[in-house]
Amino acid sequence: MGITIELEVNGQPVKREVEARTLLVHFLREDLNLTGTNVGCETSVCGACTVHVDGKAIKSCTQLAVQCDGAKVTTIEGLASNGELHPMQSAFWEEHGLQCGYCTPGMIMAATHLLDNNPSPTEAQIREGLKGNLCRCTGYQNIIKAVQTAAGAEG
Repeated sequence: MGITIELEVNGQPVKREVEARTLLVHFLREDLNLTGTNVGCETSVCGACTVHVDGKAIKSCTQLAVQCDGAKVTTIEGLASNGELHPMQSAFWEEHGLQCGYCTPGMIMAATHLLDNNPSPTEAQIREGLKGNLCRCTGYQNIIKAVQTAAGAEG
């Protein structure tokens, strides 16, 4: 027997029946076909599943979909507007803040949350703000540069 939830995902109203145990990441990927949010460790360590719920960056692999009833959820797909990349997405592209790309959606979601709360972070603050997101490819230098570039573009 399912539970009916109503929420807003990327600005669109969504009403679905879900099992009580359905994780938000699986709801987004499997029920809504929003596959930009990745499943990594499933323990909230890697951050590949980071999305925004009511303006806060959360790890969707440890959040139940039913806990988001009534919430506003934004995924990586919801950052772009009118066919234009979000400044953070553009900065990751310009600064080559990605390699394999697996961590990139979660990293971008964490970074946009950081700039929403601190539009002009220092390098140390950027590193602190992204510490819950792991990347095994880039060495982080270009990710830091991308966040700094986005901060300059938005500021």
